[in-house]
Amino acid sequence: MNFLASATLLRRRDGHEARVTYVELFFDLVYVFAVTQLSHSLLHDLTLMGAVHTLVLWFAVWLGWQYTCWVTNWFDPDAIPMRIMLFAVMLVGLIAAAVLPGAFGDNGLIFAVCYALLQVGRTAFIVLHLGPNHPLADNFRRMLGWLGISAVFWIAGGLASGEARLALWILAVACEYISPMFGFRLPGMGRSYTSDWTIEGGHLAERCQLFVIVALGETLLITGATLGEHPHWDAPTLIALLVAFLGTAAMWWVYFDTSSKDGSKAIVHSSDPGRIGAYFHYVHVILIAGVIVSAVANELVILHPDGRIATPAAAALIGGPALYLLGNGIYKTVVYARFPLSHGVGLVLLAALAPVSYVTDNLMVGGLTTLIMMLVAVWESVSRRRLNSGARPGRAETR
Repeated sequence: MNFLASATLLRRRDGHEARVTYVELFFDLVYVFAVTQLSHSLLHDLTLMGAVHTLVLWFAVWLGWQYTCWVTNWFDPDAIPMRIMLFAVMLVGLIAAAVLPGAFGDNGLIFAVCYALLQVGRTAFIVLHLGPNHPLADNFRRMLGWLGISAVFWIAGGLASGEARLALWILAVACEYISPMFGFRLPGMGRSYTSDWTIEGGHLAERCQLFVIVALGETLLITGATLGEHPHWDAPTLIALLVAFLGTAAMWWVYFDTSSKDGSKAIVHSSDPGRIGAYFHYVHVILIAGVIVSAVANELVILHPDGRIATPAAAALIGGPALYLLGNGIYKTVVYARFPLSHGVGLVLLAALAPVSYVTDNLMVGGLTTLIMMLVAVWESVSRRRLNSGARPGRAETR
């Protein structure tokens, strides 16, 4: 009984920041694969419906990771029962990731069952190991109720096809994404409050930051793999490689130069870290979606640098950086209480580039979006470093 007692599963709160464990990093490897699968799926179906399908599946991938991340924030991943549970989630998640490209085709039911099992099984495990009087018990029971509702929609969608599957899976995503906003309220069970979520803020911020690294790393992997398979290393191809690399480096700079550290401080020193943590998860789904779309854009530029711009290519080349800047801007609004001017200008420049893109080629548009990202990165870096080093995150002015 001591082996399975809930007290042995809780993270130790000793006043020191909880660090990300090796088993959590190992767990994230499944999501490296999932992000790669999503970007390849979008590249091979670069249409409006393909984008919608990828978006729904990306929300599923993110929500599966997010809910697990919150569990490992509350409970010790190095406790043997938790470690076994994470390995089980990894296995089911690996199968779900493997069938992602066919999720809206023949593999829909396999994906739906795996995903529902992952979400419901992990939460049921925690519910079974918490006593009825534990402070987190009611929250996890409400969470399990909503994940059970979404599981019905996931499996029903897996049994359906076409537009019916899409509609049912959108409902499933909505159940999981929106329910935390009103505290997993259920009839007869009340609701949860963010003030009751005694999270370790620094750990949660670090988990989000590591997922950004995962996504950016996947972008570099795609860039390198695409170049390796390219039959001709001519000047346009090598310039495209440089453009893709600099664009990815600028993305890293925009997020990690100052705001990632300040984001960690903001959640640690917040009077309601649970609320800030929830904001982080809501925002990062947009931010990382921009990285995934940008990976597709990089592959397009390297494969067809002189290709004339079509609407799907323009949407990827401009939409990826735009999503990334929008997500970063909202994230920094949470941290600094103001949307950065540099990000707003970057979004305006990307919008102005859209009509111009049709008179040039992939490489030129990719180069211009990279220049815009570099401009935003330098502007934001210089602006933030000029601020008073003693200004508190969440109260500082963003220029």
